[in-house]
Amino acid sequence: SQSASCSFSFLQRSQQLKRSAWLAPAPCRLSSGLPVNIGVLFVPQQEAWVVERMGKFHRILEPGLNFLIPLLDWIRYVQSLKEIVINVPEQSAVTLDNVTLQIDGVLYLRVMDPYKASYGVEDPEYAVTQLAQTTMRSELGKLSLDRVFRERESLNANIVDAINQASDYWGIRCLRYEIKDIHVPPRVKESMQMQVEAERRKRAMVLESEGTRESAINVAEGQKQAQILASEAEKAEQINKAAGREANAVLVKARAKAEAIQLLAAALAQQHGSAAASLSVAEQYVNAFSKLAKDSNTLLLPANTGDVTNMVAQALGIYTTLTKPQAVKTQDEVAPGHESSQPSPTEVLKAEEASSS
Repeated sequence: SQSASCSFSFLQRSQQLKRSAWLAPAPCRLSSGLPVNIGVLFVPQQEAWVVERMGKFHRILEPGLNFLIPLLDWIRYVQSLKEIVINVPEQSAVTLDNVTLQIDGVLYLRVMDPYKASYGVEDPEYAVTQLAQTTMRSELGKLSLDRVFRERESLNANIVDAINQASDYWGIRCLRYEIKDIHVPPRVKESMQMQVEAERRKRAMVLESEGTRESAINVAEGQKQAQILASEAEKAEQINKAAGREANAVLVKARAKAEAIQLLAAALAQQHGSAAASLSVAEQYVNAFSKLAKDSNTLLLPANTGDVTNMVAQALGIYTTLTKPQAVKTQDEVAPGHESSQPSPTEVLKAEEASSS
């Protein structure tokens, strides 16, 4: 009897559970509640009501006034056509260089087809959220840690494309996906901070070295230009000196020497000029001989230093040899009947030798 009562109570409970499940309200899709069919219904803007007649899909009510048959037509799903924001929970993902990140995001989606959103998937929000998480993990696994921060936009675009490919059968379209926060492990953060500081020090050193290099180049260029200008100025000064004072001095010396030669030639052409030249040569010889012992310790003396007459004779012989072509030319130019009464150099030499002896 106890077993029969237990079986009866079990059957009664199962029937109650079935009856409660049959009378339970339909699940609400992206809405707070289901309206009751009273025959005349007013559908709000940007909402779609899915109606079933005797358990089968009947139609979708559009915004405005709608009429339904009570007890036969049931409003099973209410879909909102507005843009929906869903927070994607934080999750861990491993990058290409084996760094574990904690990342979360925000998903923006919209129901495009109320029928697919009602009958294509049991829980659209949960399905899209799970799809976004798995897609985000797979996309992060393709990138290194540095590229995750640089390519945030491309990462968001890839996640949106992957979600739209799968959610097309659910009547839902993902408009955009944004990564909110990326949490890096403390040790990795410290290493990244050290890397940033090292990079900044490197840039500072590079900039300082480039500044030093530019400064050295500028100093060298300045010194080079200064040397070039100084050499050009010195060259111009030398040219001016050569063209000015020194040239004039050379010209004055040349003119003075030419005048002295002319005066000497005129003096030699006069009577007893050769004797005066001999006397001058003798005096110069005696003066030079007297200075030999004063100027240097090394002396070059002729063999007959005491024979002044011979020395004078040699000097006059050289002078005669040099002046002989001049005398010949002069005699050729003079007319035959106008011979000079001046004695010849040979006679003058003989007379001088006789007088000196």
